[in-house]
Amino acid sequence: MEQELLVMKNINKSFPGVRALKDVSLSLQRGEVRALIGENGAGKSTLMKILSGVYQADSGQIFWEGKETKIHSTTEAADMGISIIYQELNLMPNMSILENIFLGREYKKARFLMDFKKAAQEARGYADMVGLNLDVHTLVQDLSIAQRQMVEVAKALSMHAKLIVMDEPTSSLTDRETEILLNVVRKLRDSGVTVVFISHRLSELFEIADRISVLRDGESVGTVEVKDCSEERLIAMMVGRSLEDIYPKFDTKIGEVVLEARHLQAGAMVQDVSFQLRKGEILGFAGLVGAGRSEVMRAIFGVDRLESGEIYVDGQRLTLRSPADAIRAGLGLVPEDRKLLGLILDMSVRENVTLACLREEMQKGVLKESREEEITQQYIEQLGIKTPGQEQKVLNLSGGNQQKVVIGKWLATHPKILILDEPTRGIDVGAKKEIHELMSRLAATGVGIIMISSEMPEVLGMSDRVIVMHGGRICGELSREEANQEHIMGLILEAAE
Repeated sequence: MEQELLVMKNINKSFPGVRALKDVSLSLQRGEVRALIGENGAGKSTLMKILSGVYQADSGQIFWEGKETKIHSTTEAADMGISIIYQELNLMPNMSILENIFLGREYKKARFLMDFKKAAQEARGYADMVGLNLDVHTLVQDLSIAQRQMVEVAKALSMHAKLIVMDEPTSSLTDRETEILLNVVRKLRDSGVTVVFISHRLSELFEIADRISVLRDGESVGTVEVKDCSEERLIAMMVGRSLEDIYPKFDTKIGEVVLEARHLQAGAMVQDVSFQLRKGEILGFAGLVGAGRSEVMRAIFGVDRLESGEIYVDGQRLTLRSPADAIRAGLGLVPEDRKLLGLILDMSVRENVTLACLREEMQKGVLKESREEEITQQYIEQLGIKTPGQEQKVLNLSGGNQQKVVIGKWLATHPKILILDEPTRGIDVGAKKEIHELMSRLAATGVGIIMISSEMPEVLGMSDRVIVMHGGRICGELSREEANQEHIMGLILEAAE
């Protein structure tokens, strides 16, 4: 008979203005991979934070290895054998891979001296397990987001946990890196470790999970065996309705060139890049993580210094000294990392939405609060931002609603050109469809859209044209009719030779 490792019964949790969990129950067996899914705001992360001691439940019971227990802190959870890898990576960027893996659990050969040789050997072993082929003395700040994710996984493995929770672990990984991670999860299951796998990529759940538990609006919807389930059924369980078309691409008249980049050069990852964007067009940028797509957009937006090359907006050459010049020219940039680069988390929805349009909306150096509230309400309604009010801190919103706030901030500037870097990364399928519909509506009004995405179905489903990059260079361009996964990967592999 299978032995239950964990039972959470009738868990309730409320925050000011929000009831996050309502009588949620979850039981996990030893050595199983349990997928936990639901729309953003469904309560997945809250439930896992209660399990890991970050939050305390208002009511309910937790049984660990058959005994009722209270988990008062993350330290208690770790001592019990519970490890959690959050979607927001919890690493020290100014420390090495080695130091991050063993932070707080250092190998010592004397009272105040660390045994670096032994620690390096151990760290190398854990890094190899997750396919992280780097010197373990490399600083985390020098790693890509994907590599940082692998460090988090290696850190969890080093703690010899009985239960590992992975919150969106593949959201920034390439297909190859994802497969390495899934193989690590399989090995953990075979060794008797229980894994809770939270992901919005439903296809990978069918590869790795034994059972799938669904939450909706803070309540348990049910648990299903993977072998008895389909993607359509899971979507219906998550959102309470079927989603006929996740990629609603409207037929739109493509106009004249609105943005042109000529021979852009900016560091190693932007090498002689030239392309055009037309009004009403959604231009997809495909490529593996590290191809240079984000770096190109940072240079166009004035975040990174352009060494050479020219940028034209509506035929006029753009002089870029800072992002302010790009904003004045009609550009908006929704960055890949919304929490670090797109939002001020401790500020309200109102303050974030109006942040980029303050200069334009001010009269004699003053922005009337009533005007600020009017702008914010417009985009709360237009984008369907779920928030108790305009003064709610963005920190307390779900990932999908945070992304809508970032998009609202740039829509408030009335952009001609909107650059979306991984616009649906880490958000649920319902919010994805809403953002895709918004992209199509904006394109229909003549806005030129550049979309970077690591999800191939998104690139193929939403793009009018696809530009493929590898190693900081454009290695191909495909029309919507020509674009498919084989053509895109063929261009990347040809460029890599």
